[in-house]
Amino acid sequence: MKRWLKYVKPYLPYFIIGPLCMIVEVIGEIIMPKLLALIIDYGTDTSVEKPAFLQRIFEQNNGPFIVAVMAAMILSAILMMIGGVGGAYFGAKASVNFASDLRSDVYKKVQKFSFANIDKFSTGSLVTRLTNDITQMQNFINMLLRMCLRAPGMLIGALIMAIVLNPKLTLVLCVSIPLLLLSISVFVKKGFARFGIMQEKVDSLNSTVQENITNVRVVKSFVREEYEKTKFRKSNGNLKKAGISAMLMMILLSPVMTFFTNATTIAVLWFGGNMVVNTSMSVGDFSAFVTYITQILSSLMMVTMMFMMMSRAMASARRIGEVLDEKIDITDESADNTLTVENGEVEFRGVTFRYYKNSEGKVLDNINLKIPAHSTVGIIGSTGCGKTTLVSMIARLYDCDEGEVLVDGVNVKDYSLHNLREGVGMVLQKNVLFSGSVRENLLWGDPEAEDSEIVRAAQSAQADKFVTSFTNGYDTDLSQGGVNVSGGQKQRLCIARAILKKPKILILDDSTSAVDTATEAQIRKSMKEDLGDCTKIIIAQRISSVMDADMIVVLDDGVITGVGTHGELLESNEEYKEIYYSQTDGKGA
Repeated sequence: MKRWLKYVKPYLPYFIIGPLCMIVEVIGEIIMPKLLALIIDYGTDTSVEKPAFLQRIFEQNNGPFIVAVMAAMILSAILMMIGGVGGAYFGAKASVNFASDLRSDVYKKVQKFSFANIDKFSTGSLVTRLTNDITQMQNFINMLLRMCLRAPGMLIGALIMAIVLNPKLTLVLCVSIPLLLLSISVFVKKGFARFGIMQEKVDSLNSTVQENITNVRVVKSFVREEYEKTKFRKSNGNLKKAGISAMLMMILLSPVMTFFTNATTIAVLWFGGNMVVNTSMSVGDFSAFVTYITQILSSLMMVTMMFMMMSRAMASARRIGEVLDEKIDITDESADNTLTVENGEVEFRGVTFRYYKNSEGKVLDNINLKIPAHSTVGIIGSTGCGKTTLVSMIARLYDCDEGEVLVDGVNVKDYSLHNLREGVGMVLQKNVLFSGSVRENLLWGDPEAEDSEIVRAAQSAQADKFVTSFTNGYDTDLSQGGVNVSGGQKQRLCIARAILKKPKILILDDSTSAVDTATEAQIRKSMKEDLGDCTKIIIAQRISSVMDADMIVVLDDGVITGVGTHGELLESNEEYKEIYYSQTDGKGA
């Protein structure tokens, strides 16, 4: 509960004023039936003896009496309207602001996640928690503020008025209300579990839709539309079943509530009608009593709906809490904020890493490697041998399980994450561009960069020529993910973005795989000229991408099997020779 109070305190006036406005509406609803009873009993029927104070005021003249009571009813209606509108307004203000702040905090928490944290949640699940789950909490809070005082206020007020009018007839409620509360508890208990399952199915559907839309070109190129449709139908069908199962509780609850309401009303009409016939109860009081009974049962229905919404909101709150409670495994709380990357020297000392900490299999096993500052280092090896994982530790995207990674002789854990990552530029294996213009994407490297610097970085990455061929040049809009440019163009834009950052360490993770060898050679030449004081680490599948490097590291199944120049490895390393000759058709250079 303390977690959510954080989002209540800034808007406490809204949370207080909203329910108070609803109390004003309740008071009007409680008074209205009694005013109507006065008109029926004392305004229109002269045979009914008025109380002494009414007789003195109106002296048996019903006209002024009716006008006065009608004026009171109109005033009550106006106050009810003001209270209702005020309650809805402040309830909406409170719930929307609550949800906005909560969504912001969840988003900020996700931004702090390391790769290991992100691996615990699917993308679709995080999207659902940030949108649908928080919306469920927002709707519940809005309803809670409108009903938390209104429903019990109406229940208590109507019950008191009913007892005042006729205590004996109120005994009917002693039978119906306990049975009704028992039914409500059963429905709410079953509904909670079913709403939790439904939210999980929403996760699954979101993941399916997102994956399909993001990779629609692959789907079409492999003619897998029917397969994806079947996959979607399955996810959609599962959500439909879970939704029907959850909503069935609310659907069944409605006729149960209606049954108890009608049964209670019939009982009141039967016993109350006899009282009217026996003149032990006036017609006006009987009419008011029936209205109060309806209000009592209606307030119970409101409470029931609130509990049903609460069960769904609680399921969503639990899921949101899982994100907020996720322990971030990479932090810089004890870091020295004055440290910055100055030279770019990198060293791995006894580094061991596992993705699954309880598993025996190691992705990296006892890695010892020193990369001199300002050098160009190539890393080569078979797919899945740990190349990307190794370089990810330089920027602390992952932390090693054993050993340490040092930059400029300092453990990376001693740097603040901001300062460390400011000094490291990465072009990841999966090239990602964002919706926006080419210029906006390149400015990720340096938000303060001048146009001349942007152009220079694009020229170094061999991207300027194709960008200027676009009608709008650097102002050309890119679709989400950069799907309206080719794979090679996307890679070059990502390289230009990293170059613009002017990092001390530049990591290129197989980032020229879609570029022809001639263009790749031009990129390497430009980087050597423009980034002479930068340590360049190149992960590649092609020998030609790294053969001119100052040092080449050969990885095999998480273990370094060779370190040296191209010539040295050709003479001494079997894995390197195998890769080299397989790419040159066994003919060598």
